[in-house]
Amino acid sequence: MAYFDAASSEPLHPRAREALLAALDAGWADPARLYGEARRARMLLDRARADVADVLGVRPDELVFTSSGTQAIHLGVLGALAARRRAGRHLVTGAVEHSAVLHAAQAHEADGGTVTTVGVSRTGRVDAAAFAAAVAEPGTALACLQTANHEVGTLQPVEEAARACAAAGVPLLVDAAQTLGRLPVPPGWSLLTGSAHKWGGPAGVGVLVIRKGTRWRSPLPEDERERGRVPGFENVPAVVAAAAALRARAEEAEEENRRASALVDRIRELVPRLIPDVEVVGDPVDRAPHIVTFSCLYVAGEALLTELDKAGFAISSGSSCTASTLRPSHVLEAMGVITHGNVRVSLPRGVSAADVDRFLQVLPPLVRRIREEAGVMS
Repeated sequence: MAYFDAASSEPLHPRAREALLAALDAGWADPARLYGEARRARMLLDRARADVADVLGVRPDELVFTSSGTQAIHLGVLGALAARRRAGRHLVTGAVEHSAVLHAAQAHEADGGTVTTVGVSRTGRVDAAAFAAAVAEPGTALACLQTANHEVGTLQPVEEAARACAAAGVPLLVDAAQTLGRLPVPPGWSLLTGSAHKWGGPAGVGVLVIRKGTRWRSPLPEDERERGRVPGFENVPAVVAAAAALRARAEEAEEENRRASALVDRIRELVPRLIPDVEVVGDPVDRAPHIVTFSCLYVAGEALLTELDKAGFAISSGSSCTASTLRPSHVLEAMGVITHGNVRVSLPRGVSAADVDRFLQVLPPLVRRIREEAGVMS
């Protein structure tokens, strides 16, 4: 099986596996207690926090671990809005943010707040001028912008947005889930979130960074864990493994990015040449190194993914519908591109050129067969 769904979850990094196994023996105790095993767990937790902070270029006391990237976003967004209620109740987001941001925005609206959703270009890039204008509106309490889109890979104008936020005195929350361990985080943000399983750590570990001087108040009942910001018992072994994976990915980033980006370029170039009626979406240059998305006319995306799975490829679709909502991807809708027959290829660490070449050989006949079965000749 060739695994091409790293944007959903990166396979566990070997260094993370080693760290996890060691920490299962040494870090199982309650790090809040005073006996020897507990102090050992606390040392492991503090060391992991310092390691992650060092990679991100922040202070350890600015960083807390959450149970997921989604929880980090929810706490970051709702906590910043709660703390800045006197400044205003207006939230600014991009139209292609992760659903965790959009769900937090919905909760804010249900509580009486207002939300401006800034549109994007056909490549999925947020309109920087419109974003700056929205942030400058009186009563704006918070703005949110991802570093790179999780479905099409387009990099967002974070540095421009940060300058606009600074000029307006508005904190900026940056969701860096798709780029931590791969690309540096642009400067100027006030809150930062990420998810360990996106960089080769275990699932169940998120990161929330709140810069000194940024107002924030927990939207949840207080807890003595994680500086009162995240409730619940810390998963020390998983946190240790997450820190080891992030450090390793940052060290490998230059080489891995070069390899993945070249393979993505190959897919972007060849798929439209090999298959008629295909649209490759997302920015071809200003993008995350590992993500490429394309849409095939007259093809059901779920049918294509099923056939690719049978052929030995684990790939996702940005436009997959769920039985409960039957809704296509909000990202593709906002971009104004084809929302059906969509395939997202996201390449993991160590991906081989041979697997990509095999994918390019297998894909055209599969698309042709599905179209023929649907009565569409290509």
